[in-house]
Amino acid sequence: MQAILGKKIGMTQYINAEGRQIPATALVAGPCVVTGLRTAEKNGYKAAQIGYGDDVKAKRVSKAYRTQFEKAKLPLKRWVREVRLTDAENYEVGQEIKVDIFKAGDLIDVQGKSIGKGFAGGMKRWHWGGGPGSHGSMFHRRIGSVGASSFPSRSWPGHHMPGHLGDATTTVQNLEVLKVDVEKNLILVKGSVPGGDNALLYIRRSLKRPAGVKVKQAPKKAEKFDPLKASKKAAAGGGTKKK
Repeated sequence: MQAILGKKIGMTQYINAEGRQIPATALVAGPCVVTGLRTAEKNGYKAAQIGYGDDVKAKRVSKAYRTQFEKAKLPLKRWVREVRLTDAENYEVGQEIKVDIFKAGDLIDVQGKSIGKGFAGGMKRWHWGGGPGSHGSMFHRRIGSVGASSFPSRSWPGHHMPGHLGDATTTVQNLEVLKVDVEKNLILVKGSVPGGDNALLYIRRSLKRPAGVKVKQAPKKAEKFDPLKASKKAAAGGGTKKK
């Protein structure tokens, strides 16, 4: 399994073996249940449908999903997502997915909905530098010119303008897994993830770096030249070449 659903608990700090304090985010992920399978013969692709979240009322679930869960004899789930897999036939409906699919050192991509900020100006939304801040400038945080006057006498499409900020699907890639607690369904991730506390997250193995973090070995120190040791080696017939 390459992905799992979870929630964001909050920010904390993690102290590694070297004593460094690393900003980290605590996530509670799973356990998820396989609620359906997609096959190449029937659907044209291979995937597994996973469900998460037991705290849901029946009226909050669509009729199609209620029927699906009743046929599979599974409890209702609040969220349902599909995970593309090349070996989907190795899974079965009702199988449980836990956080043990990840381990410390893995790299993951975390997808969620960013915190909504409402209507924002250009400096906050697009990080403009702004105009002079002194008295009499008359141009501090305004957007300025948005297009040519004579031709084409309009604004070009895609121009950065003030508008709605946040509340959009965002993915943060290549986050390092610092620690995994299988008993408590917890994952400690280096850095921040999108969304607020208790926000739904789609956690998958990194697409760009699926192998994870490579452990760097400390370089070997060059052996210092010892004249006494070299003379003994020469007497034994080993030569006197310096290293």
